[in-house]
Amino acid sequence: QVQLEESGGGSVQAGDSLRLSCAVSGRTFSSYAMGWFRQAPGKEREFVASINRAGGTICADSVKGRFTISRDNAKNTVYLQMNSLKPEDTAVYYCAARPTGGASRSHYDYAYWGKGTQVTVSS
Repeated sequence: QVQLEESGGGSVQAGDSLRLSCAVSGRTFSSYAMGWFRQAPGKEREFVASINRAGGTICADSVKGRFTISRDNAKNTVYLQMNSLKPEDTAVYYCAARPTGGASRSHYDYAYWGKGTQVTVSS
């Protein structure tokens, strides 16, 4: 069973930065595509960014130029660097793993999920 654990969330001011980490158990992390999603209260889960096995990335228009997804296969970890945070970025952020296929914007494509980490941005 693959397990994912997010960390790095917190409460910050608008304009600040945070880096989220997601540690993944198992020996086949390097073969997974990985994604970050977020869910704000009363809203549906929303795609943020995804990275394929080769390091190619895609991201949502709402975070383009501010957020960067990356991975370290030696550490079985995927990161989400978030800069210039805005109050509308406030949400629970989830890490997800996709064992087969490439980077994807659809949460239906991901088989494994972490429990999430809260990010709160105040103005």
